[in-house]
Amino acid sequence: MIYLFVAMSVMSAGDWSQFRGPNSDGYAAKVESPLEWSDTKNVAWKVRVPGLGWSSPAVGDGKIFLTTAVPKDKGLSLRALALDAKTGKVVWEREVQAVEKAPAIHVKNSHASPTPLVRDGSVFVHFGALGLARLAVSDGSVEWKCNELDYPPLHGSGGSPVLHAGKLVVVCDGSKDPFVAAVDAKTGKVAWKTPRSVKARISHSFVTPTVTTVDGRVQVLAPGPDHFAAYDLANGKELWRVMASGWSVVPQPAIGHGLVIYNRDYDNPELLAVKLGGKGDITHSHVVWRIKRGAPSTPSPLLVGDELYFVSDKGIASCVNAKTGETHWSERLKGNYSASPIFTNGRILFLNETGTATWVKAGKQFEQLGENQVPGRTLATPAFQDGAMYLRTDEYLYKMAK
Repeated sequence: MIYLFVAMSVMSAGDWSQFRGPNSDGYAAKVESPLEWSDTKNVAWKVRVPGLGWSSPAVGDGKIFLTTAVPKDKGLSLRALALDAKTGKVVWEREVQAVEKAPAIHVKNSHASPTPLVRDGSVFVHFGALGLARLAVSDGSVEWKCNELDYPPLHGSGGSPVLHAGKLVVVCDGSKDPFVAAVDAKTGKVAWKTPRSVKARISHSFVTPTVTTVDGRVQVLAPGPDHFAAYDLANGKELWRVMASGWSVVPQPAIGHGLVIYNRDYDNPELLAVKLGGKGDITHSHVVWRIKRGAPSTPSPLLVGDELYFVSDKGIASCVNAKTGETHWSERLKGNYSASPIFTNGRILFLNETGTATWVKAGKQFEQLGENQVPGRTLATPAFQDGAMYLRTDEYLYKMAK
């Protein structure tokens, strides 16, 4: 079998063009960002962001892109913003969608949680069931809107879109009739829409899918309620599945060593490693290992070489052998976690929900290398580009640089 992780961005080197970076894998190995910062130290600029959103910053074309939801009477103004990466000045701010009545969301969620995606002079912004749009990078003008992927969310939306071969893929696991869909990136028309084939008792999840190629076929890997399924990017056909009970799945799957590694459940998280290359139901033939201790409900796992790093929502950070699941170390960090860990400067960055960021040396032995703090809530995963880190809190966007 031939396995190839598909880089979902072809932006210039250094651009952090989507959720978890250029390849959507949390890898920023060549970005010499500062190792120390605070509310005042190594702050190149700090800009207040209107409203609230937990979308991560996306970087491209010298700009930082964010989405946010601004209260408007009983409803919302769903907006996209572009800031100049050098100065922090707002280049443009655009209302993408007006909502008359704000739907209910989970206390850890926002109405603007999916991360923007930048590609070829456009930025794609996703508000889950509230709409998907393509905007011009230059001025925020709307190139198309797609409101055809309507579904009843529970606790709001969270999964970010991924883009490959002209198709924008989103997972729409709502309170009923969950599905996975692909939208034509040029036109905004739905290319395919595939209902989940497993009828789960609780059907909602918040996954960002991962794209990979197995034996020449591009596959969309999307954990969901009570199962994990892979879909043919060309037509949306389900190719294989793993059955495992669970719901409200959030972490993006990791790919490496011929495996996909994912979490199956929010309340009782468990990481599973599954061998790629199967057909049909591969539950009893392709699961290589399973880990419950320290498994994350929200943060995505991070693969660096042979080592897999992850942190539970309650702060247990772990490093295991990605091939076997053997634990190298497991240590408790401060606080609770939603942001996904990032690898940069030979270190792993773990950011908790109250502004504390812990540096841990990448490797089989646990070694804490530093700790930094900013005020506010911090649920969004940071972005890195050209020697800088972009860190979003509930009020501000920071650029940390030497």
